Amino acid sequence: MMQRRDLLKVSAVWTAASYRRVFGANERIRIAGLGVGGRATYLLGLAAKAENTEIVAVCDVSETRRLAAKEKFAPGGKEYLDYREVLGRNDIDGVVIGAPDHWHVPMTVDAVKAGKDVYVEKPVSHTIEEGERVEKAVLGSKQVVQVGYQQRSWPHFQQAREIVAGGKIGQISLVLTSWYQDYVVNQDPPQLDASRIDWKRFLGSAPDQPFDALRCVRWRWFWDFGGGHLTDLYSHYGDVVQWYMEQYAPRTAQATGSRHALPRYECPDTINAAWDYPGFTLVYNGALNGSLDGGNIIFRGHRATLKLNRDGFAVYPEGKVQRELTHWPEPEIAVKSLADGTIAHMQNFLDCVRSRNPPNASIRPAVAIARAAHLANTALRKGTVWTA
Repeated sequence: MMQRRDLLKVSAVWTAASYRRVFGANERIRIAGLGVGGRATYLLGLAAKAENTEIVAVCDVSETRRLAAKEKFAPGGKEYLDYREVLGRNDIDGVVIGAPDHWHVPMTVDAVKAGKDVYVEKPVSHTIEEGERVEKAVLGSKQVVQVGYQQRSWPHFQQAREIVAGGKIGQISLVLTSWYQDYVVNQDPPQLDASRIDWKRFLGSAPDQPFDALRCVRWRWFWDFGGGHLTDLYSHYGDVVQWYMEQYAPRTAQATGSRHALPRYECPDTINAAWDYPGFTLVYNGALNGSLDGGNIIFRGHRATLKLNRDGFAVYPEGKVQRELTHWPEPEIAVKSLADGTIAHMQNFLDCVRSRNPPNASIRPAVAIARAAHLANTALRKGTVWTA
């Protein structure tokens, strides 16, 4: 049994760790990368370019990735295999988490407990239960946690939200989302040196299984590590819809899909999903056998239709062309995007590390959209409609 005086000592340590120091205007923010694959490498590159920010450590189960990231971002820093050793350092202010989905919650929870701020890629959780756990941990801490829904920091997405809120579109009863990517173009088996990867550590909480290069590289499309279309792609735009419509809890969720083009994957390569919210219905269509049209959101209102994507947006008014013709009228408003919103999103995270203000993509809405994606995946896998 721990004595009361010892308990007070431990509590004092964790309380001290949970309160961030006040940064001076020119004081450097020291960042570590946890899971330094392609996306995290991009994020670390943005952080490294930011003013008064330094990458001091990198961590990954792949020795190849670890050493490459260290050489590129932290030549004077240190590389780690165990992320908990990174969190044990008291000279690190924040972490960028780019590990597979099933590691997001364990790493985020451990990081905030260790007094670190967090930029974590989406989805924030791998299961509904994990979402509840990470939300409780983050809200019970003093830490800044930014989730990788960069649309919330992207100026033209912010502008389009104001247009919807101002009533320009009118009553919206249907929102269509879609994302098309081409995975079929490259079917060559991944080339990995298994001796340079700690596969057991990669698995973490996942069931034990033999090393598989395809699962290691394309983990987003295997249930043990990711959630396919709905968590990887849809959740970006589902978050935008929930943000614009100010509705965060669907009443029903359903989905159907198959592995038509990529039978070696577990998650469907082609999928249709739908969620019923108070006042509107949200639909997602996705496929991996072609990339034309990319990803889009279409808000259909009785006054106008808003078509929105990462390139910009346009507002098309009703009543300007003959009803039910297939061509669109000239847009009343058209805005082009000038840059990748991830740049602003990373800067927002670093600004909040200094100011202690809430970040643009905070934990509650991130958990909510992950939950919506998980509900539809559950309906897909069980062949049912999920009902609140």
